[in-house]
Amino acid sequence: MNKILALLFTVLSAAVNANPAPLVSIDTHDTFFNAIKAHCGKAFVGKVTKDNVGNTFGDNTLIMHVRECSNTQLHIPFHVGDDASRTWILTKTGSGLMLKHDHRNEDGSFHTSTMYGGHTTDRGYNEVQSFPADAYSKQLFIDSGITASTDNVWQMMIYPTHFNYRLVRPAREVQVDFDLTNPVEPPGTPWGYEPIN
Repeated sequence: MNKILALLFTVLSAAVNANPAPLVSIDTHDTFFNAIKAHCGKAFVGKVTKDNVGNTFGDNTLIMHVRECSNTQLHIPFHVGDDASRTWILTKTGSGLMLKHDHRNEDGSFHTSTMYGGHTTDRGYNEVQSFPADAYSKQLFIDSGITASTDNVWQMMIYPTHFNYRLVRPAREVQVDFDLTNPVEPPGTPWGYEPIN
């Protein structure tokens, strides 16, 4: 499984690096992507503002770090306290935007549940884009015994003062809001972090 995931990550990175020119022509996707990219190199503290099932992230400090940016891809590590296992990867694909969740074990190897996410299916808005779970993610969730997650839709929202990350599906909603007006010192390197070449 880890070999397949490593190959997937390599192919994804190679495809992005092979053509560094902007791929997306839909204005709302470009505006959204560039609004996040404008914060490249900065980190921001977040807080849970919606969570209908309880304390998803505990009392941990939540920090997003727009760590690396190219014309076609953004790497945004999401730190939960000392847990540096998560990186959001936002990619221009030529037909829209793709969101993937890169999850690693502490030794840098791929977690058994990683690279799940989805692709835009419409124009969205300058400030808001939605990513319904793709076929790979649905199969991963089925294999992992969490079939409810096959209905996942991830949303990202970017405004002048805040960034929101939201997961929604029937009977499940969690949202973290990040304050873009008060950058903080970026955390350390995420576990198994793969820089953009």
